[in-house]
Amino acid sequence: MDRLVYVAMAGAKETLRAQAANNHNLANASTTGFRADLSAFQTQNVVGAGLPSRAYAISAGTGFDSTPGALEATGGELDVAIRGQGWLAVQGADGTEGYTRAGNLRVDPSGMLTTATGLPVLGDSGPISVPPHSSVTIGSDGSLSVVPLGQEAKTVSTIGRLKLVNPPADTLTRSADGLFRLAGGGEAPSDASVHVVNGALESSNVNIAVTMTTMIELSRNYDLQVKAMHTAEEDSAASSKLLQSS
Repeated sequence: MDRLVYVAMAGAKETLRAQAANNHNLANASTTGFRADLSAFQTQNVVGAGLPSRAYAISAGTGFDSTPGALEATGGELDVAIRGQGWLAVQGADGTEGYTRAGNLRVDPSGMLTTATGLPVLGDSGPISVPPHSSVTIGSDGSLSVVPLGQEAKTVSTIGRLKLVNPPADTLTRSADGLFRLAGGGEAPSDASVHVVNGALESSNVNIAVTMTTMIELSRNYDLQVKAMHTAEEDSAASSKLLQSS
């Protein structure tokens, strides 16, 4: 009976882990540029005395869904969406380079171009500083042009270019801060083939219908594992009663 309890307990634990990953995706269904986490159950033999005659499933992350989300027009002059594959380079809180698809950019009071969460946006030469301006334009190649404050509209000055990269998806991992980084460390080179759409943002690529269905399926699976543990407990009690009466 102890083996049944162990396998059922392990199944319930791994189901909860899968549910947590699934719920994380659901919670970010409206997060700009979010990439859904992927996870799958894998078979693991129960190690112990005797032959490995029993196995249970473990939930493990298998990466992320690299499918681009839908583009939504916003009209914001500092809103950009990556067209197709590619990433926007930013500076993480720890000072290292990270990558994101969230292009809802801002200019902070000190004139630095940042993400909505306050992370500096990187150009080919480091963080981008935006001088006082009356308007700013981001080209499809990521170039930033401004009309300096107090100047005529025809006076346009290019101040830099967004660092756009496109490393293979299987070389990236999601960090605890939500940014993607190269699995082996280092920085990806700029890729001139990556283009952006100005005045638009990319929505999350989470499929809400599929995620909700998965949540229900995992919930039912958890209930099944708990019932198996109750069954093992009841069988153990019945066996003890038989032994006492014999």
